[in-house]
Order: sequence, then C-alpha cells, then structure tokens
Amino acid sequence: MGIIFGVFFHFIGGFASGSFYIPYKKVKGWAWESFWIVGGIFSWLIVPPIAAYLTIPGFAEIISSTGFEVLKWTYLMGVLWGIGGLTYGLGVRYLGVSLGSTIILGLCAVFGSLVPSVYYNFVPQAGKDTFTTLLTTHWGQMVLLGIAICVVGIIICGKAGTMKEKDLSKNSAAKAENKDYRFGLGIFVAVVSGILSACFNFGLEAGKSMADTANAVWVAAHPGQGNFLYRNNVIYIVVLWGGLTTNFIWCMILNFRNKSFNNYTDSKTPLLKNYLFSALAGTTWFLQFFFYGMGESKLGNGASSWILHMAFIILIANVWGLVLKEWKGVSKKAFNTVILGIAVIILSVLVVGYGNAIK
Repeated sequence: MGIIFGVFFHFIGGFASGSFYIPYKKVKGWAWESFWIVGGIFSWLIVPPIAAYLTIPGFAEIISSTGFEVLKWTYLMGVLWGIGGLTYGLGVRYLGVSLGSTIILGLCAVFGSLVPSVYYNFVPQAGKDTFTTLLTTHWGQMVLLGIAICVVGIIICGKAGTMKEKDLSKNSAAKAENKDYRFGLGIFVAVVSGILSACFNFGLEAGKSMADTANAVWVAAHPGQGNFLYRNNVIYIVVLWGGLTTNFIWCMILNFRNKSFNNYTDSKTPLLKNYLFSALAGTTWFLQFFFYGMGESKLGNGASSWILHMAFIILIANVWGLVLKEWKGVSKKAFNTVILGIAVIILSVLVVGYGNAIK
C-alpha cells in the first residue's frame, strides 16, 4: 500500500512541475527575466519556509544546529541546480513545454538517479543503495532497465524535435505560432539544464542529516507510524537558497542589460495579474518537491523516486504540449514520433515502479 501511495505522491508532484510554466504564459508585457524571478521568489524564498513551518516543528533549530560542511554542500548543490533551473526556463522557451521538458528532465532523471548510487559505492552509508546493489539485485536491475528505457524515450522525443524543426521551416503559419522555437540553441541549453538540474537530487543527499533529524523527532513522538512524510521540507530551504542566489543574480543582469527593471512597476501592463500569475507559477513549482518528499518517504529508494518523479513531469509536460497545440502544423510522422516517445517514457515508469515493488 505504501508503494501505491508513493507512486501517487510522485504523480501529484510531477503534475505540479509539468504544469507550473502554464501560468507564466498569462503574463503580459513583461520580459522573461522579470516574471521568472518574481515566480522564483515564491518558489525558493517565500513558500519553502512556510511549508516547513506548517509541517516540521523546530525546523529553524534543525538548520541552525547542522554542521557547516553539510550546509555548505547542500547550498552549493543548490547553486549548481539553480543554473539548471535557470536554463530550464530558456529550454522550454526555445523548444516548447513538450520537447524542452522531455529532453531536460530525461537527462536530469538519468544523472540524478544514477550518480548518487555511484557515489555511495565509494562512500558507503547505511540505508543507501549503491550502484553495485542495483547491478546485482533483481529489483535493482529492473530499476536500471527502466532508466535505460527512459533514455530511449528521450532519444525518440529528440528525433521528433528535429522533425518538427524541419516541418516548421516549410510552414510559415506554424512557424509564426512557434516564433521562439530554436532547436539548435534550445538543445544546447536543454543539455546543460538537464545535467545541472540533477544537482537538486545531490543536494537532497548532501542535506540528508537534516531530514533524518526531523524524521527521528517525529518517529519518537509517533511510534509505529512509519517515516515522516514531510521530512525533506527542511532540506528544501537550504537547497533553494542556492537556487535563488543563481537565478536572482542572472535575472538582475538581464534586467539591467534589457532595461526591463520598469516591468515591476509599469502601469501599462496588468501588474496585479502579472504578479498573481507569477506567484501561482512559483508556488505550483514548489509543490512538486513537497510531494516528492512524501513519495520518497513511502518508496525509500532514491533512484526509483527520482526517475518516477522526472518521468511523471515529462508525461504531464507533454500532455500540456499537446493541449497548447505546440505540435500544430507538423507532419503526422513527427506527431506520431513524439507520441511514441511519451509511450516509451510511460513504460519506463512502470518498469521502475515494478522494480521498487519487488525490492
């Protein structure tokens, strides 16, 4: 039953992440950097401590009593992840919600799920699954198979992207509707984003002692009720400080370069709506990790949780891509190719879920 709830929580988190960019499309008259940082302030600064306050008594004391080394590495991983998150927005801009999210999050899924297990091979820790464990157990082999299938799905979706680019070049009307679509630049940004976005998972691993402390306090007060669903909320605060640092600096540079500082007070734009939609996007974004922590507490396996989370995001983002008609004006072959890629990624989720179920 715990596994079913774990998969369900990851689906809710994936839905939140795959949908968060949609409110940004309602922002009018603002430069990308302006609505991105307004949403980011909610994602990385305002909402995380509110969530921790509501779920973890004494979360501030847990952070203040944590050693400098743990806080340093958790924060630094957040800084690197911040670069990945920043380029995620650009990748979605240049490739669309569907293709951009698929490539970025697929790479993020692979790196985020495998690298920690390789690390624990060299620095063993109690309760952590090593890469050797994955290779030498039946359940671990199924998880690795699921990851491999996910990679195949990413490649298929990437092929669909190149086909889309060719089709758009021949269709002026469709090209006008996809005016920001730039496959070459988009694919470069997507690769950078996908690799660095995996640092969020590394940040969770680096700050695990904070979650363990929150879990121990809760378990002592609630014996026999399993692990604490919200234990990761205390880690998010530190990781997201790092993400805020990177994004804030870059967005301020862009505001200065593009002379877009006036966006925040420009009465010629629908200011209230812009702030509300940006806040909604940022809050929705954070909910992905709120539910990710709940899912991981039920599944108890980093590799499985990460790949499930990423795959669900890819699935939802592609559904939004279809709803927003991002594939309008392309050939039937290109459309069928992206549908095949989505189906393969769904299969990868099922395989990883099965592997975790037989653990």
